Amino acid sequence: MSNIELEIVRIPPRNEGLPTLVFLHEGLGSVALWKDFPEAIARRTGCGALTYSRYGNGFSPVLREPRQPAYMHDEALEVLPELFGSLEIADAILIGHSDGASIALIYAAYHPKRVRGLVLMSPHLFVEELSLRSIAAIRGEYETTDLPQRMARYHCDADRTFYGWNDIWLSPQFRDWNIEEEASRVAAPILAIQGLDDEYGTPAQLDSLAARGKGRVDRLLLGDCKHSPQRERPALMEATIVTWIAEVGNGAQ
Repeated sequence: MSNIELEIVRIPPRNEGLPTLVFLHEGLGSVALWKDFPEAIARRTGCGALTYSRYGNGFSPVLREPRQPAYMHDEALEVLPELFGSLEIADAILIGHSDGASIALIYAAYHPKRVRGLVLMSPHLFVEELSLRSIAAIRGEYETTDLPQRMARYHCDADRTFYGWNDIWLSPQFRDWNIEEEASRVAAPILAIQGLDDEYGTPAQLDSLAARGKGRVDRLLLGDCKHSPQRERPALMEATIVTWIAEVGNGAQ
C-alpha cells in the first residue's frame, strides 16, 4: 500500500470504546457498491466504520499488473496491517463479502488480537467448479452486454478491474488456492452467511468453516438469495448483523 492512495470512507463512532467495523468488498466491488449498507450498520451499532476500495478497484489506483494467486493473502497480510496502522485501528469487526470475506478470514488467522469478530458473506475457502463455471460465464456477459458500461459507474478502469479478477480466478495456477488451514487458526466468533442460490459457491464453504473454526461459528443459509445477501436481502442482513454485533461486540443500541 505504500505510496498508493486508496479510496477510503470513514464513519466516526457515536460511542467510544467500540470496535471499528471494516467492510471488505467482493472481487468486483468498491466503496460505492456497498451503497448505504455500512452507514446503516454503523448508525445502529454506534461503531465507527471504514470502507475502502482495494488497489485496482473503485477509484483507487488502476491495476497495473496481473493479479497473482496469493493476491488475497497479500491484501490481508500486507495492505490491511499497514492501513490499520495508519488509521490507528486496533480493534475491529471485519465484515467481508466474497473475496473480501476470504481476506477477512486470512487477516484474522494471523492477527487474532486485533479482531473482535467476523461477518463473512459468501466466503471462499477453496475453489469449486461451480465458481469457475459462473466466473467463465460472466466473462462472456462482460464481452457481449453492457456490463462494462455499468461497471464504469463504480470503477475508474472497468476493463482492468474485471480482467484482473476474472483472469486470476480462471488461471490454472489458482485451482489449488485454499485457505482452510487459515480458517482452522481463527478463534474469533464468526457469522457466516450464504444464499442457497449462490452462483459462485455452495454451502460446502460454510460447512468447512464451521468444521475448522476454533471459536463460535453461526451459520445462516438464505433461501431465494444468490451471491450478494447485503444487496438482495438488505433489511434482513442489517437486522441480523446488528443483533450479532450486539452479542459479540457490545455494539448495538
